[in-house]
Amino acid sequence: MVREGSSIDKALAVLEAVAEHHRLTEIAAAAGVSKSTAHRILQSLAEWGFARPDGSGGYEPGPRILTLAARAMSRFDPARQAAGALRALHDRTGHTVHFAIRDGDEAVYVEKLEGRRPYQMTSRVGMGLRLHSTAIGKAILARLPDEEVLAIAARTRLEPRTPNTLTSDEDLLADLAAVRARGYALDDEENEPGVRCVAAAVFDHTGRVLGGISVSALALDASREEMEAVGPEVVAAAREVSLALGAPAAVRS
Repeated sequence: MVREGSSIDKALAVLEAVAEHHRLTEIAAAAGVSKSTAHRILQSLAEWGFARPDGSGGYEPGPRILTLAARAMSRFDPARQAAGALRALHDRTGHTVHFAIRDGDEAVYVEKLEGRRPYQMTSRVGMGLRLHSTAIGKAILARLPDEEVLAIAARTRLEPRTPNTLTSDEDLLADLAAVRARGYALDDEENEPGVRCVAAAVFDHTGRVLGGISVSALALDASREEMEAVGPEVVAAAREVSLALGAPAAVRS
């Protein structure tokens, strides 16, 4: 429901409602305004190209929305949108925080906040990471259909990185089921000896998995149990990043 008397709020509510509804009655109800108000706003939106009659008595999004969205997305920087949540996670844990975005059969680091420890991780912005052996990678895979996971596994051959790397389809799928159940993925020295990470998936405005964020530490500095204890914080931060990226509420987890 929009605030009483706010014409801008009402117009924005109607514009948002047009994205999901087309009948005037449905748009008015979704926007929390009267039918007459919704109709007046829709006429103005149509004049500006943000809505248009659909030929059956209803309305649909207009071409100007796509133009505006394209311009906005050309300037959209996921790392910048995620900065606040990443910094807060870094401050709470003191460990290294990463944000990576999926790129085909791998993910690429787009942000790194070095931990407050007397050591530094070898990772760097722009570095690619494998999906099957890293926490961020498994957080991403867990949000994909098993058929797609198996296709990726066939192409990448599940290369062993350490003695702990999951190198069979069965083991990987079982681990991904556990990831989905608890909400976060764990890399227990599976990608690099002596390094543990915990990660959660990040979603974009379409609801698709975009990438993930992680907390990383040396195994000597953080036990498996200690990293798992950080898991819920990483999940909460990933949900905040997804929100900043416009993800639908149903997938912000």
